[in-house]
Amino acid sequence: MATALKWSNSSAVAEGDDPLMVAGRAFHSRLLVGTGKYKDFVETKLAIEASGAEIVTVAVRRTNLAAPKGERLQDAIDPAVYTYLPNTAGCYSADEAVRTLRLARELGGWTLVKLEVIGDKVSLYPDVVATLEAAQILVAEGFEVMAYSNDDPLIAKKLEDAGCVAVMPLAAPIGSGLGIQNPLNIEMICQSLSVPVLVDAGVGTASDAAIAMELGCDGVLMNTAIAEAQHPVLMAEAMKLAVQAGRKAYLAGRMPKRRVASASSPQTGMIEG
Repeated sequence: MATALKWSNSSAVAEGDDPLMVAGRAFHSRLLVGTGKYKDFVETKLAIEASGAEIVTVAVRRTNLAAPKGERLQDAIDPAVYTYLPNTAGCYSADEAVRTLRLARELGGWTLVKLEVIGDKVSLYPDVVATLEAAQILVAEGFEVMAYSNDDPLIAKKLEDAGCVAVMPLAAPIGSGLGIQNPLNIEMICQSLSVPVLVDAGVGTASDAAIAMELGCDGVLMNTAIAEAQHPVLMAEAMKLAVQAGRKAYLAGRMPKRRVASASSPQTGMIEG
């Protein structure tokens, strides 16, 4: 998708019209953020506002959406303003993930969801077989699935073929902050899929987000990189600017890399000394 948009959107970006399209919905921000790990709802609200994000992920199993008024996430982050993206964080089987998202639909009518099925509690790597199984069930039930996966181009293609509306390969293990460990695979995924590709997990700082966008990703999702920064609100703003800069750089088309120097000034018409 990103490759096809490159030149057609380059002039649109200059005019500020370069939406992220997910399941037929347009979003102005290409940065998606999580809602966990902040010290309180006040910090959560301020950081999300600074990020400019329009889509926020919500861990259905870890967030008490049915708590008394004043203690709920939705009292700080208005679901009428932000698009809630329920996710299956903490699920270790396809069945568990499917049941969790069915609950999300019952609680709030949400059908645009983030699917993740974790393989083990040490690496927190995704179980791609279970993810694919759950995706097929959810798509058949009318969910619009954004699927978290590893950085394998073949698995990414299978998830797209299963009907997922977006594929979200990891940059590095969840919460590691290591940045993009396999840029070649991320770029291959971007080039081979027609649905949006968003890097999810492993981003640590603004340069990581910019690199993801420069590789051709349609967006970036993060939580820990902002929430565990020394100054989360400031980091949220930095991430917003990094995603914007990376997108513009991708659309602009970088100069070719060379193994030798290339003078910036012309070599002809020089004043003879």
